[in-house]
This record gives sequence, C-alpha cells and structure tokens, in this order.
Amino acid sequence: MNRRLYCILFSFTGLMLLHLPVLAQKSNGNAHPNIIIIYADDLGYADVSCYGGKSISTPNIDQLASRGLLFTNAHATASTCTPSRFSILTGKYAWRKEGTGIARGNAHLLIDTNRVTVASMLQQAGYYTGAVGKWHLGLGPLEGPDWNGIIAPGPNEIGFNHYFLMPATPDRVPCVYVEDHHVVNLDPTDPITVDYDHPVGNWPTGKDHPELLKMKSSHGHDNTIINGIGRIGWMTGGKAALWTDSTIAEVMLGKAISFIEDHKDHPFFLYFASHDIHVPRVPGRQFVGKSGMGARGDEILELDWEVGEIVKTLKNLQLLDNTIIVFSSDNGPVLDDGYVDGAVEGALHPKPITLKGKTLANRPAHLPAGPYRGGKYSIFDGGTKVPFIVSWPGTIKPGKSNALISQADLLSSFASLTGVQLKADDGPDSFDMINVLLGKTEKGRKNLVEQGNPLALVEGNWKYIEPHKGPKVNKNVNIELGNDLNPQLYDLNKDPGEKNNVASQYPDKVKQMANELEKIKADGRSRE
Repeated sequence: MNRRLYCILFSFTGLMLLHLPVLAQKSNGNAHPNIIIIYADDLGYADVSCYGGKSISTPNIDQLASRGLLFTNAHATASTCTPSRFSILTGKYAWRKEGTGIARGNAHLLIDTNRVTVASMLQQAGYYTGAVGKWHLGLGPLEGPDWNGIIAPGPNEIGFNHYFLMPATPDRVPCVYVEDHHVVNLDPTDPITVDYDHPVGNWPTGKDHPELLKMKSSHGHDNTIINGIGRIGWMTGGKAALWTDSTIAEVMLGKAISFIEDHKDHPFFLYFASHDIHVPRVPGRQFVGKSGMGARGDEILELDWEVGEIVKTLKNLQLLDNTIIVFSSDNGPVLDDGYVDGAVEGALHPKPITLKGKTLANRPAHLPAGPYRGGKYSIFDGGTKVPFIVSWPGTIKPGKSNALISQADLLSSFASLTGVQLKADDGPDSFDMINVLLGKTEKGRKNLVEQGNPLALVEGNWKYIEPHKGPKVNKNVNIELGNDLNPQLYDLNKDPGEKNNVASQYPDKVKQMANELEKIKADGRSRE
C-alpha cells in the first residue's frame, strides 16, 4: 500500500476512535470508577520505604499503600521493560509473540491493532482513555515510524483516545515527544533521521567525542550525543523538538494532570508510565542531591512526588474516592545501567540527609531488590517481583495481600469490574483477579510465568526455572541472570532468595512443573 495512503487511512481511523467512546460516556455517566495505572520504570521491590527500603523515604507512595492494598507477591511478566509493557496492556505473555524483546527506538508498533488492550476494552465500557509517559512498544508500520509525518499506527489505534509519549526510553533516540500521531514542536525545515544500524548526519557521538559528555558512559550509550548525554542509536535533525532531560518528569506529570482535569466529568482511564528511574538519570532541579544516594535515589524521590501530585489532583477535583489507582513497576532494579551517575556508590554508602528536621547519619546500604536475588534482566525474583499497590478509598479496605498475581491480570479484572465480556482469544494469560484486587479474597493465581532469558513457572511455594544456555552474570550491570544448563527448583517459602537449588531432591516436582510450563507454551493461553 502507498505509504501516504496508509497514513491517511490510519489518521482517519484514529479520528473515528476519538469520537466513538464519547458517546458511550454520555450514556454511562459515572457508572464506573476512574482507573489510573502509575507504572514506574526499573523500580525494585525495596526501592520504596513501604516495601522495606531502609535508606529511602517515599511518603506519597507509602500513603497510597496505607489507603489501599499492598501486595507482597505480585509480578511483572518479564524482567525487562518492553515485554512487561506489552503484557500489562494486552493480558498476553510477550514471549508468545516474536519481536517483543527490548525494542529499538525506531521499532514498529508491537501490539497488533486487532488485539484487545486494557484501553480498548475500557473504551467499550465508556471510558475516555489516555497514555502519558514512556511507551517503548514501537510506533508506525512494519518499516518503522515516519518521524516527519503521520506516525501511525500507534496508541490511538489500540484503544487510547489521546497520548503524549516518549517513543522508547530516555537513553534511546529519537529524544522527542510524540502526541497523537505527530512529533511535538517539529520544525519541518529540520527533519528527523534516526538509524540503529549506521551513523546518520554529523552530530557528534559519545564514542568519538567523550569530551563533550556531561554524563560519562560506563558501557554502551556512546552513539549520538543529545543534551550532553550519549544515547543508543544515531539521530540528526529535529533540534526544536528535543526534550530537556531534567524536565521530563515535570512535562509528563503536567500532561497527566491536564488529562485528569479535562476528563473529570466522565469515566477515564489513564496509563501514566513514568520514565523514572530509568537511565540516564537526570532528576529535576528540586530533587538534585536530596536523597544522598546519587541521581538514582533523587529520581526515586521525583517519582514519589509524581505520585503525590496525581493524588493531590484527584483530591482537589473530589475524584479520589471514585478512582482506582494501581502503582507498580515494569521490572526489577539496576544500579549501573550504562552511565556513571553515582548509583552504585549511593546505594552502598548513602550520605547523611536531613529529614523533617532530623539528620539521618550512618544510613544502611540500600538494597533495591530487598531480600530477592537478581534484578533487571534476571529470571530470579529480583527481576520480576515488584511493588504493586491498589488504592480505592472507601471501597478497598487497607491492608496487605500475599495473593499470587500478575500484571497481566489487569485486563480481565477491569473487564469484570466494568461488565465487559472478553472473547476467548482476548487476554489469553489474563485472569479475573478483581476480588483479589479489591481485597475480598487472597485466593490468587494457581501459577504464573516469568520471563528473563529462560522462562520460570511459579506455583504455590515452588519456582521452576527451565534450563537455558547463556552467561550466568551480566557483567556490565553486575546482575545474576539465572541461566543454567540444568533445571532449577526453589522452595520460596524456605528460600525466598533462591540460593538453594533443590531440583535434584525433588525430581518429580521438577518433571511436573516442566510439563506444566510446556503445556502453557503449547496451549497458546493460560486463562481458563
């Protein structure tokens, strides 16, 4: 199909989608609660104080937990961002679809436009839907996005009425915002060119001009320099559209708040995917140095502020009691992920800080994953066991839940809440956990699959990791990956840190769980 005609068709489709849900909202009124997902980036299980962080204070996240349910056994579906984001929106394990690994900044849209998402399902229920923040699920057709024209298909075509996003990650080009099919503030006389295989243009790179860097690279991140920071990939053009790293949080939060204010009179769904605390970590001016733990700690404080501002907005609009807030993270933590930013030193040796008039000295080392082994990129629980808080004041009784739950369950759970009937092929790995989310029961899933390089099956107190070839440690980030040529089996009740592989002691259990995992793979679905 001619590319120009293709773009026109998708633009027309997007405009049609913008209008359809509004009619439903008018007939439904306020029959359903507003729904907000706040999705942090690379935030570990114990990176917040309500989950045991000893050297960090996150009062706004803690308060969110105190008003709702804090889940202690909730999981992202993968230990890296693209597959987790794919799953939380589609209710489908990302490993079932090829090409859903960590996406390039110029990747095509990874979610098929005919697949039901949380957003399109809630549109059907009468919600106005929006996405703000980090995307990293690709944009445009198979040949990739046209940064200088209409960027379609994208979020509009999979259920979002409105979006304002960074295309991929803060460390990947292009370093621009995209809003409803177009790069924001793009000067047509300065077109954007992006490539991930070959250098383009004459902008300096971190590899050739390290003297121009204001943030040094520890590994990789040595392609085109944007704002004094080396990125992954090459870019030229679009100078007027480039973001300023230190204001990303402020810009994104402002867009999220505007979305809430603009749609306060109708049921809305907001997917707010913060870029915090992903590298490169450049916190806003008000947070620099405040954590005593380097830029990573400062961005945790920035993230906590974002949560507080969202809640404050809902309170001011008298929407808090009619809004479900889900707070979680796409995967586990990483300290050095490519830049020299003081994260490692800050975690090991936090500096004294003054908090509420008191000086806190001799602070213990910060353990981002808490008691769990591994982190980002890892199949161990440090990679996928994440903070997960659900708040709905007046409806959800505050407390803790140890129910086994996956982020993929949000699709079926919200469909159940809003009365939408899913088809058999919708959300194939999404279970209806609405009564778990509302605190009515702790009977969670029977099992779930985690994705690192190998796959793992968690079932009750047992965790099975399939044999997989590959390095045991990612030396760049100093994280154990969990690859092993032999099967691994851990009793999570006795050994939550996954230190003692008991596969040889329980061969029947290994066989049973290996067979179950193979069945989940072969069936193409796990939802009953």
